[in-house]
Amino acid sequence: MMLVPRRTSSFDLFDDFFRDDDFITRKQPNLMKTDIIEKPDKYIIEVDLPGCEKENINLSLNDGYLEISSKIERTNDNSEDEKYIRKERYYGECTRSFYVGDSLDKEDISAEFKNGILTVEVPKKEEKKETPESRRIEIK
Repeated sequence: MMLVPRRTSSFDLFDDFFRDDDFITRKQPNLMKTDIIEKPDKYIIEVDLPGCEKENINLSLNDGYLEISSKIERTNDNSEDEKYIRKERYYGECTRSFYVGDSLDKEDISAEFKNGILTVEVPKKEEKKETPESRRIEIK
């Protein structure tokens, strides 16, 4: 089993062309930065979710993909005599998916959210290899 990130955004023709870090920073400003750590018996996924509340994080397991989605809400409290000169803080929704294998159930995966970091533990399970049923061929 191998953890493979999957993008959920639509296909972008110029995506491969503009893979430079400078272009990526402008396109997706530091959203859901993720580290994946491999241990002998499990994978640990650490996702940065600064400013996000635990209630706005959703984990789901569908067709072997672990999907992490979060929503950051900001209120617009500025009055008529205020205007933003620069606004860099992100608000909205974001989703990432990782292939974790078809042999896992949602009960196998555990998660904790502390200090703006979501930590998800995914156990390593061996894929069930179906052995073909042996049939005896009768000799005449």
